[in-house]
Amino acid sequence: MGPGEGVGAGAVEGAGPAPEHRSIHSGSIATVHNIPMSVLIRPLPSVLDPAKVKSLVKTIQEEPERVPPIDVLWVKGSQGGDYYYCFGGCHRHAAYVALNKETLPAKIVRSTASDLRLYLGSSAPNLK
Repeated sequence: MGPGEGVGAGAVEGAGPAPEHRSIHSGSIATVHNIPMSVLIRPLPSVLDPAKVKSLVKTIQEEPERVPPIDVLWVKGSQGGDYYYCFGGCHRHAAYVALNKETLPAKIVRSTASDLRLYLGSSAPNLK
């Protein structure tokens, strides 16, 4: 399921962080999707600063538009499966988990299995 096919439900055109908060991967992507937390794959352990997570929780509750969306790599498997990998945004992700949110704002960056191998090396799974 790709953008416009369920995961992208609730997409917000043009919403997003101020230019100084742009990501190198998604800086040219304007569409922000509400991604179900249940589809996100976070293969690397997070090292969290609890104070930063607490601050983000408060900001999400009071001024959610101030929190930049997370970049999510969308990788198609060899048999058409959809995989959504998230490597950054660990504090934002933890804040949404702490708030028991079902979705979080994200920019979808189309990627490939080859790209995924650059991040994970020989640990990259064989995506179906």
